[in-house]
Amino acid sequence: MRWINFLHFYQPANLESPKIKQALDQSYWRLLRLMEENERLSLTANFSGCLLKRLQEEGELDFLRRLKRLVSSGRLELVGSAAYHGFLPGLPIEESSRQIKEQEKIIRDIFGPSLKLSGFFLPEMAYSRPLGELIKSLGYDWIILDEIAYSPDLSRRPDADLAYFDAASSLRVIFRNRRLSRAYPPDKLGPLCRQAGAAGKTFITATDAELYGLRHQDPTAELEKLARCPRVKTMTISRFLAGLKGSEKIHLTDCSWESRPAELQSKRPYVLWQDRSNRIHKNLWRLSFLALEAGDKFPKDKNFAWYRWHLVRGLASCTFWWASGRDFSSDFGPYAWSPDDIERGLEDLVRSVRSLSDSRSRQFKLAAEKHYIKIKKLIWEEHWHRHWRQRA
Repeated sequence: MRWINFLHFYQPANLESPKIKQALDQSYWRLLRLMEENERLSLTANFSGCLLKRLQEEGELDFLRRLKRLVSSGRLELVGSAAYHGFLPGLPIEESSRQIKEQEKIIRDIFGPSLKLSGFFLPEMAYSRPLGELIKSLGYDWIILDEIAYSPDLSRRPDADLAYFDAASSLRVIFRNRRLSRAYPPDKLGPLCRQAGAAGKTFITATDAELYGLRHQDPTAELEKLARCPRVKTMTISRFLAGLKGSEKIHLTDCSWESRPAELQSKRPYVLWQDRSNRIHKNLWRLSFLALEAGDKFPKDKNFAWYRWHLVRGLASCTFWWASGRDFSSDFGPYAWSPDDIERGLEDLVRSVRSLSDSRSRQFKLAAEKHYIKIKKLIWEEHWHRHWRQRA
C-alpha cells in the first residue's frame, strides 16, 4: 500500500517562545527523528516561513541543519505557501503574492537558492479561483486540497491514482482523504498495512504536524510502527504525481479543509474566518483593510519595515479562526475561541498603523483606534456573555 503523507508545520509569528519550544519538543523533533531512523520514509511538508524564522531566532540551528540534510536527500519535499499564514482568500491578490514570495525567499535562504518548489500549500487549504491562477503564474505545478473541493456535497470521492487538473489554472491537484486526515492516520492505516487486501491501494493524508505529539498522544507508538511496516511504501507528492497515468480536468469549488457541505451550499466557504454573522470577524476585516490601505498610501514611510512587521502578524489566519467559536475536540483540536489569541492579532494590526511616521497618516491612526476599541469591546462581551458561561 502507498501512503502519501503531507504535513503542515506552523506556529504564529507572534506566539510566545515557550509554545514554539513545546511544539518543537513534542512534535517536530519526533517527526525529524522518525525520518532519520527510517530511510525508506518520504513525505512532503510545508514549513511556514514565519516558523523557520522563529526557529532561527530561538537558536534551534541543529534542528534546521538536520532538516536541511533530509531535504537534500530528496526524501523530504518542501512546498511554497504564504510566509505568515495569511488567510489568502480574504486578502488582496497583491498581498497574497507578497507573502508567497517572502516564503520562497526564506526557504531558499535556509535550504539553498537552487531548491525547486513544485507544490503549493494554501493556508487552511483555502482555495479560490484567483488564488489558483496566481499560484500557477508564480511557477508552481500542483496544489493539495481537501476532497470537498472535488465534490462539494462529499457524495463522490476522487480517485487517489488519477491525475487531476484545475480547469481554471491548469494546476495539478492532489486531494487528501478527509476521513483519514481528520482522525489520527496511523490508527487507521496501521491495521490496513497488515491486511493483504490493502496491497496496491493509495491513501493520501494531510494534517498539521502538531497532531503527532502536541495535539494527540500516541503511547503505543502507532506512527513508528507504521513507518517500519514493510508493506507501506511512501513517497513525496511530486514523485507520486509523476508516476500517475490518465488525467481528468475538473472545476474546483471554493473551500477550505474545514468546509462543510451545508456551508458551501449556502455560499459560505470560509465561515471560520469570514462569517457574515460574526461581528468580530466583520470588524477585524475592516481594520485589516484599513491597515492595508495605509501601507499602500505611505510605501516610502521611514517606518515601513516596522509597519509590515506588525501587519503580516495581524493578518495571520489565526486572528480570525480563534473568533469562530467552533468546537474541534472531535478532530483532535481545541474549542476555537480564545480572546487572548484574537487580541494578539488585533494588537499587531493596530500597531502596524501606529508605526507609520508620516504626519498625513493621522486619519488612518484615528480610524484604526476606533476599530481597535470597538473590537476589544466585542471580544470581551462575547467572552463573558457566551463562552465563559458555556464553559462554567
